[in-house]
Amino acid sequence: MVAELGQFALALAFAIALTQGILPLAGAARGNPAWMALGRTAAHGQLVFLAIAFGLLTYAFVSSDFTVAYVANHSNSRLPLAYRIAGVWGGHEGSLLLWVLILACWMVAVTVFSRGLPEAMVARVLGVMGLIAAGFLAFMLFTSNPFDRLLPAPLDGRDLNPLLQDPGMILHPPMLYMGYVGFSVAFAFAIAALLSGRLDAAWARWSRPWTTVAWVFLTLGNALGSWWAYYELGWGGWWFWDPVENSSFMPWLLGTALIHSLAVTEKRGSFRSWTVLLAIVTFVLSLMGTFLVRSGVLTSVHAFATDPARGVFILALLALVSGSSLALFAWRAPQLRLRGGRFGMLSRESLLLTNNVLLAAATGTVMLGTLYPLALDALGLGKVSVGSPYFDAVFVPLIAPALFLIGVGPIARWKQASLPELAVRLRWAFAASVALALVLPFALGRWSPLVSFGLALAAWIAATSAVSVRDRLRQAGTGLSAWRRIADPSPAFYGMALAHLGVAVLVAGVTLVTGYETRKDVRMETGDTVEIGGYVLRFEGVAKQAGPNYLADRATLQVMRSGSHVTTLRPSRRSYFSQQKPMSEAAIDSGFSRDLYATLGDALNATTWLVRVQHKPFVNWIWGGALLMALGGLFAASDRRYRLAARGAREARSVAAVRDRQATPEIAAPKITPRTREAENG
Repeated sequence: MVAELGQFALALAFAIALTQGILPLAGAARGNPAWMALGRTAAHGQLVFLAIAFGLLTYAFVSSDFTVAYVANHSNSRLPLAYRIAGVWGGHEGSLLLWVLILACWMVAVTVFSRGLPEAMVARVLGVMGLIAAGFLAFMLFTSNPFDRLLPAPLDGRDLNPLLQDPGMILHPPMLYMGYVGFSVAFAFAIAALLSGRLDAAWARWSRPWTTVAWVFLTLGNALGSWWAYYELGWGGWWFWDPVENSSFMPWLLGTALIHSLAVTEKRGSFRSWTVLLAIVTFVLSLMGTFLVRSGVLTSVHAFATDPARGVFILALLALVSGSSLALFAWRAPQLRLRGGRFGMLSRESLLLTNNVLLAAATGTVMLGTLYPLALDALGLGKVSVGSPYFDAVFVPLIAPALFLIGVGPIARWKQASLPELAVRLRWAFAASVALALVLPFALGRWSPLVSFGLALAAWIAATSAVSVRDRLRQAGTGLSAWRRIADPSPAFYGMALAHLGVAVLVAGVTLVTGYETRKDVRMETGDTVEIGGYVLRFEGVAKQAGPNYLADRATLQVMRSGSHVTTLRPSRRSYFSQQKPMSEAAIDSGFSRDLYATLGDALNATTWLVRVQHKPFVNWIWGGALLMALGGLFAASDRRYRLAARGAREARSVAAVRDRQATPEIAAPKITPRTREAENG
């Protein structure tokens, strides 16, 4: 009965999602507190039934219940337990269930951490998220049901895709979905603000921590995906500009712009319409990524589905969400007539706006390179391939000035900045970055203009972040009170500085590995050696290795430097029993300043093999930089100003309620109307 119970749980969750999507919105419009309060209860109920469905599907995988079609297609009796559990989200239907489950978790988080916000705002936010959940649950129930039966059941399953039988894939999809789905909270807050007609700084303050946390998860998800592709696919690259990679990169770029725009809206009251538009488009891009991965229009190691009928459903959902939200924005935005204070051509506001425009333009170039080949193919106009040369020529010139502005924006004053003052404050940072960019390439063995330019940008971001922190410490003064001012009020500032430092580390890693990596493809017999990056690798032969669901040929490479043994690399080629697909498993010796990377190719004869060895300097700085960025985002989201603001709003409403009760005669209860309800909510 596992499949039937799971189906019933999904149906109940769908009914609850429809209720959550309709009644709280109607209650906010009519001033009905009972209907508005229903949103919180519905969110918790939806999470319960989705968790039950997810648990039942997990049990079907663990017990190898091949009467469930999804289990038969993505599992096998020889599959290790960890990968049987990961197989729950290793295919289209299960990953969609995980998507909706994570959405329910975000909804419950909103109910828990938004108790201090106006009830009407929370009701609208939960109502919008309920409608999104209803759309995806309908998609699952009618076209992508993970509990469909397969009778008669096969003796064994087809097995999980060998590429997904990796520890990285246990963490990568949940992290990525936490980011994708997390932007639905920012989207829901934006739609709620448009529905209420109140697009003020308070809305930005409420939305900002949710957006930051979603951005953190998407940063980690993209970094994990890049790391997985680096060591699992055997090619040694860290980003391929694959359309599915791009589909998660585009919302990350706009999400970065949204975070900075929310900061301006909260602190200065500017960019309000632009911030709402960014919130809408960022979530729409997340939905577009879902469409690309599940529509069947892509052939990729990251893509799930190949059924065009499913793609039509998601495309209709994407059109409905984007069309209705943009129509609401077009209808409401001119009526709001909210403008922030004026700011000069050179100010923190203008620099952040320029940075936002550059990030949006960079997102447009990635979208063009991703969708243009698909559009040509769909129209029958031929097939074209858009790869690294296009993105290097179009994306890099847009992102480089955005990286430069990272260093100037936090230093500039609000409203009006002085160019001479900025030049004085940043002169040593500029001099240090230029000097480092000119000298370091020679120390690494070879100078090139692109390497020097990339190092200059990385050093510039790091140096200006240090200047910003130094200025903050100077403003605090000295003594015990100064230490309190340093430590207490501003996790958001120090989180920003840490995230910017992470960008600098990432840029340095990308620059150095692109400029100085080396690769050799060689034929090797037992006893042969190859030299790369100052290391000598000696081939010791190939032996058979048996795994739980595969057989492998595993090579042994002894690594030496200056006559001393460094490590042993053991790359292999696996043949899985169920699918008979040979897969290369790279062997990597990682270090702070370099990776040694080896992959085993085809056997030319009984004793000769093709071997690829690579020396990749500072490649781990790419993922280290992404981790620093995520830590900075978490630090910024923990700023207690957001908790104090919510607490202050709750206390203000409590005081107002007490005052109203004291002023109200006992013989007559006040009539609650939508207008008075909105007044009570601040």
